Amino acid sequence: MSYSGRYIPKNPKKYKGDYSQVIYRSLWERRFMVYCDSSDSIIEWGSEEIIIPYLSPWDGKIHRYFPDFIVKLKQKSGIESTVVIEIKPHKQTIKPVQKRKTQRFLQEAATYAVNQEKWRAADLFCKEHGWQFKVLTEKDI
Repeated sequence: MSYSGRYIPKNPKKYKGDYSQVIYRSLWERRFMVYCDSSDSIIEWGSEEIIIPYLSPWDGKIHRYFPDFIVKLKQKSGIESTVVIEIKPHKQTIKPVQKRKTQRFLQEAATYAVNQEKWRAADLFCKEHGWQFKVLTEKDI
């Protein structure tokens, strides 16, 4: 899904960052933005507001990863927690199966390997901050 655009929060005080510059890169991201903006359990949210360094298995270099969302929420028990969220197509969350060594398979394998390293770095980063990290797909949204 390649639909993108600008999202204008209805509750700009809940948005962490410049609320006039909120960009979505898929309809799934936009749907999640609408949820964050309208949900009473979401205290604060931001998109691509944190940077996590990771070592790419593809080129062996350090890159910067900008997770899609950071959300501060209040649970029914009153406890507040912070969750860093990445939204990806389900297909990119499962290891590709090699039938033949085609360009498409190589690209899918590279995407999967890079995503796994980004998510490993994000999980570690979140644990160090007392946060959670989650990957959501179209099946979750």
